[in-house]
Amino acid sequence: MIDLTFFLRRYADFRVAELSRENHVQSQRLALMALLRRAANTQLGREYGFGHIRTVEEYQRVVPLRGYDAFWTDYWGRNYPVLENLTWPGIIPFFANSSGTSSGVTKHIPVSTAMVNANRRAAIDLLVHHIANRPNSQVLGGKNFLLGGSPALTAVGPDVREGDLSGIAAAQVPWWAKGFYFPSGADAKITDWEEKSRVLAQHSLAEDIRSLSGTPSWLLLFFDELKKRRPGSAGRLADYWPNLELLVHGGISFEPYRARFSELLAGSHAETREVYPASEGFIALADRGPGEGLRMLTDNGLFFEFVPLEELASPHPTRHWLETAETGVNYALVLTTCAGLWSYLIGDTVRLVEKSPPRLFVTGRTSYGLSAFGEHLIGEEIDHAVTTAAEFTGVLVTDFMAGPVFPENGPGHHLYLIEGADPIADDKAGLFAETIDRALASRNVDYAEHRAGNFGMAPPAVAFLRPGAFAAWMKIRGKLGGQNKVPRVIADAEAFRKTAATLKKI
Repeated sequence: MIDLTFFLRRYADFRVAELSRENHVQSQRLALMALLRRAANTQLGREYGFGHIRTVEEYQRVVPLRGYDAFWTDYWGRNYPVLENLTWPGIIPFFANSSGTSSGVTKHIPVSTAMVNANRRAAIDLLVHHIANRPNSQVLGGKNFLLGGSPALTAVGPDVREGDLSGIAAAQVPWWAKGFYFPSGADAKITDWEEKSRVLAQHSLAEDIRSLSGTPSWLLLFFDELKKRRPGSAGRLADYWPNLELLVHGGISFEPYRARFSELLAGSHAETREVYPASEGFIALADRGPGEGLRMLTDNGLFFEFVPLEELASPHPTRHWLETAETGVNYALVLTTCAGLWSYLIGDTVRLVEKSPPRLFVTGRTSYGLSAFGEHLIGEEIDHAVTTAAEFTGVLVTDFMAGPVFPENGPGHHLYLIEGADPIADDKAGLFAETIDRALASRNVDYAEHRAGNFGMAPPAVAFLRPGAFAAWMKIRGKLGGQNKVPRVIADAEAFRKTAATLKKI
């Protein structure tokens, strides 16, 4: 196949220079004004007088914060599946099906043609930063493997289709780029995750894979299939694809998986690069190394707002944007997009670590935390604690879940359900739990106070699950593979009790 990396390298030179000159605050101001002009004649645009708004501050005064349910009730639900000139001009051609990890309720997120193009530009930016970091890259000299969700799109209306975001992206790949993607043809149309995993594992071994993208937990399951096809191999990716140079991951925190992936990438010259795409828009990606934050895409059809997490329940929370937001603060992220989402509460929490260029860490979900006893843990703290315990005990964690337990007598506690790459000796459970406890107490004052003297909370408990337990559980729920994620926290004690009982039996 023709290696197009040369042309990508020329574009990368231009794009890197352009990004180095960017005034990010001005880019965001211009992005919002352009979105307002574009949607001025939609139903929502007329209701809020988009044609007369001239400043960010005026926009924030006029347009309220909304979540998915409010948009569905006020605009989308009664017209679905044909949304024409409601919150975005024209007819919305796609819906990305997204089920929140905590609620499990399927959401139908509008995806406009403008959003498809924005997502494509973001994917190219990812390669731009890879090329900038690796000038001798030949990433387009082979195949780029996307281990995504189902490619099947369902027709739900005249010229309107819905499905996984990865399926929408696959359907819109330009003709000239199709030869650089794997899988293709019949392989790309397989919808059953287990069959797909088996077939792609076999066929990918005959391909020159240069980049690989997917959710960490599903990638690990796929790597198990690869190893089955090379009996006696160490399971290292370099043994399967010697020219692999980029592994792209996103969707969930990478920290609990980092040690496992380091083993898999041993002997490889591949680098890992994190991305932050959502059904609502492509938000950020890594332009530097691991642990340095993700660079926000400020010139790509999205406008970002930041609401202090502790004010989220307030009737009039403070609404920051890139000019006024501060580093080191935990914010609920709010999006305005080129698909007709206006001051939309995406459900994620982030912390800015730099403002020029703006970089962030995803710290969790607004609904992903543990505060059954007033401990106020956020997702980032839980991820860090599990990662610390895994490193200290030598356990290679492949997935985990936590929730509250309320015993009949005495204080309640947290239970962590931990799945490892290999069976884990039960005698490690106590040390694992103790390490989680110390890590949380060192980072969260509320947790430390509630744990003091075992008065407000009893020590956490840990239960190890057999390898593959979470995948089996997801299969039972019809959520196996693709973009579905194991919920990190189930805050409802009764729902968690039932879930834990099922997982322990698997």
